[in-house]
Amino acid sequence: MSAGQSASAPPIHGQCDPAFAAVEAAFRENFAERDEIGAAVAIRIDGREVVDLWGGHRDAARRRPWARDTLVNTYSVAKGVTAMLVLSLIERGELDLDRPIIDVWPELGVEGKAETTLRMLLAHRGGLPGVRRTLAGDAIHSWATMTGALAAQAPFWPPGTEHGYHVNSFGFLVGEPVVRRLGLRFADALRRHLTGPRGADFHIGLPRSEHGRVAEVVLPDLPYAAEGGDAMMRHLGTGDPGTDELLRATYANPPGLSGFGTVNTAEWRLASIPSTNGHGTARAVALLYDAFLGRRDEADAIVGPGLLREAIRAQSDGLDRVLRKPSRFGLGFQLSQPSRRVGSASGFGHYGYGGTLGFADPETGVAFGYLMNRPGTRWSTPRTDALLDALDEALGRPAWQRAEEAGEDRPER
Repeated sequence: MSAGQSASAPPIHGQCDPAFAAVEAAFRENFAERDEIGAAVAIRIDGREVVDLWGGHRDAARRRPWARDTLVNTYSVAKGVTAMLVLSLIERGELDLDRPIIDVWPELGVEGKAETTLRMLLAHRGGLPGVRRTLAGDAIHSWATMTGALAAQAPFWPPGTEHGYHVNSFGFLVGEPVVRRLGLRFADALRRHLTGPRGADFHIGLPRSEHGRVAEVVLPDLPYAAEGGDAMMRHLGTGDPGTDELLRATYANPPGLSGFGTVNTAEWRLASIPSTNGHGTARAVALLYDAFLGRRDEADAIVGPGLLREAIRAQSDGLDRVLRKPSRFGLGFQLSQPSRRVGSASGFGHYGYGGTLGFADPETGVAFGYLMNRPGTRWSTPRTDALLDALDEALGRPAWQRAEEAGEDRPER
């Protein structure tokens, strides 16, 4: 490891190619200057591991060191992994991107949803960002309850006509066709068909035997962070009944669905909530995105080049009904935009709540994973941004080029 670490910062472990020393320096600075508690970052370039670093602590008291195999809740980084599983089954012909889902999930075909396709759901165009009917808190632990409620209800908009971020419902909606086609629990399908064959330490529905490796998530000081539900709606509410119904269904029904008040419980870790409760290592996230790019070993590729191109083509682009600001999605992946960059203009991946991130970039061959246990209050944090800036520096991509690709004003060189 390079010298220059602050005396107040914890030890950093792992390895870093000298060409990516800027990334290591930024990672160290996150602990010394940006109050990182525990984290890991991993980067692969065209299949070659160039960064694999971890450090800090697994708990708020900073007494339990972060280890090489420490797992942490990844929030919406899990959406990208879930999309990879679904797309792998589409590639194999097990599922169809454009045929109505009622072929495999007949119960969905009510209330004007009979023509809904996996393409619509993967692109957040299904009109089902949340459950309308009020559910009890323990419903988040029941796959059948969540999928049944979504299937039975009327959509918030006609499927395919608009898009809105399916914050917590995404994984249930695209995961149920997987469960029905394979006859497996979602956790088992993920392990058997995606993560297991590639040795990726990533789980949705974490076995109890692995809970001892999990880092505590240290939530930011927000009025609803320890409660969720009604407390969240007091913060999110707009006063418009229609908008508030949509936001309540999306973020707070059932209570705890977004992880507030539940993320550090055993019940949360055991459940399969593919939008929100993946547990993994940064190394695993980078490995999976590298395999999705498919450059290293065609036999190990998750999808072929044709479906890869379609998956990272903009399927939804514009004003988001849920976020109420512009968003861009491919098939299950967020695409680069000024407020949410994922590599170059061709990058794709997924942020998780508070700054966790996994992405790949066909232009540079980069596969990237950054996970931590101290979320910020926005999509990214200064810690996330510092790592991305350092990666661009290592790749020789100047700030003015990054700004032009993102559609921002060009800064001074």
